[in-house]
Amino acid sequence: MSTYAYIRVSTEMQCYASQEHEIRRYCKSHRIVIDEWVSESISGTIDVEKRILGKTIEHMEKGDLLVCTELSRLGRNMLMIMGVLDHCSKKGVSIQTIKDNFMLSDSINSKIIAFAFALAAEIERNLISQRTKEALAVKKMEGVKLGRPPGSSRQKLTFYKEYPNIHRMMEEGKPMCQIAHKYGFHRNTLRRYLVEFEKMKENMKF
Repeated sequence: MSTYAYIRVSTEMQCYASQEHEIRRYCKSHRIVIDEWVSESISGTIDVEKRILGKTIEHMEKGDLLVCTELSRLGRNMLMIMGVLDHCSKKGVSIQTIKDNFMLSDSINSKIIAFAFALAAEIERNLISQRTKEALAVKKMEGVKLGRPPGSSRQKLTFYKEYPNIHRMMEEGKPMCQIAHKYGFHRNTLRRYLVEFEKMKENMKF
């Protein structure tokens, strides 16, 4: 069994050194020996098959481990990330992400949590992009202050990030109103997010 450390940087976020530092620190604290470092400077929008990541995964064998800082390093959108996770799961390859604290295993719970993280990452990128565009528009239009991202989007981001904890509390039998209050939701809003999430899960191939 071999361990691969994967780093991806793009023109938007040149953070190779910080990713390397996080991976080395994590592996040292968990006594993981890195057998091979894999890195590339490319946009996450490029198809995985055309990236070094895709070639690395094809080379990996059952029982191997891929370590990266977060799920968003695997791709720029939910479907791409889930595709990578599904392919690795079928090959018996494990993935450990540090910031997300996520370990891919061949279980439905593992894939559901990955789905939630991927959605949260995509929403967060969209919010950042929206804020950037608004800031540029403000500079071009002096005196015009554009609106901030809708509150509903920020609430959904919180929901997807906290889904593993919300799911655990529900399994423990905690009241819906108590869970909703903990994360600043109305209980009906939380129910709606859960229903939407269940529908999205049904459309995913686990």
